[in-house]
Amino acid sequence: MPQSEHQRAVPSPAESRSATRSGPGGTPVALRVVPVASRPILDAPTRARLGHQLQALYDPVIDEVLDPRLAELLQQLDADRADGASR
Repeated sequence: MPQSEHQRAVPSPAESRSATRSGPGGTPVALRVVPVASRPILDAPTRARLGHQLQALYDPVIDEVLDPRLAELLQQLDADRADGASR
């Protein structure tokens, strides 16, 4: 059965009464999927604000100098990919 993008797994009513989510022998209990919403949960202004906050959080990380050893490994990877593509 196809599932929508906005679904979550919840325990069935019988399973929700138990305190644990594992069955006999420690095996996981099956969860059923319940649709949550057919539209985005966050409104546009909230998504925009969240995007700006995430960008402000990660911009300094992006601007950091890359470790020379990692830069060399990335160059080797690029060279290997270029060699593989030319074959």
